[in-house]
Amino acid sequence: MGIIGWVLLALVVIGVIWGISSYNKLVFARNEINNAFGQIDVQLKRRYDLIPNLVEVARKYVQHERETLEAVIGARNQASQARDAIHGQPSGAGIGQIAALAAADGALGSALGRLMAVVEGYPELKADQNLRELSEELTTTENRIGFARQAYNDVVLDYNNKAQQFPEVIVANLFSFKPMEMLQSTESPEERQAVKVQF
Repeated sequence: MGIIGWVLLALVVIGVIWGISSYNKLVFARNEINNAFGQIDVQLKRRYDLIPNLVEVARKYVQHERETLEAVIGARNQASQARDAIHGQPSGAGIGQIAALAAADGALGSALGRLMAVVEGYPELKADQNLRELSEELTTTENRIGFARQAYNDVVLDYNNKAQQFPEVIVANLFSFKPMEMLQSTESPEERQAVKVQF
């Protein structure tokens, strides 16, 4: 084999090593997305588990506010279903599934805000120890969800950058590494106000 043969062989070996390295980087980045969503998933589950308890405590005091209580439970169920649709494999989620989760989560936040406004009108409910404890847990969970969303969006950005930059875009296209969607708020500016659950 002549010098040209060795050069060609070296170029092929370098190309294969580069392709394997690029593929592994993309797989690693995609797995980071799954992990980051897993952190959101844990906090959302905690949130969805707390809400029925919060509603049950409130129900004792505000029975004639049935519509508000049902709206919270309905929004919680829709958000839980949107979460379940993505659960386990967020990197394989369809384009609209992440947006559906964000929309359902926004609707739940809005319903919780209305519940908290109702609670303000009931001093005996505001004084209930169980409600205060649940509200504190929910506030902590909301903060954790916010941090987990930020971490998720950071790893999605990193993955999308890797999958769309040359020369990795070649490997991304060859092996169907599709761009991922970030979690974005679907709320209006008025709805972007934080839900206050402290009494």
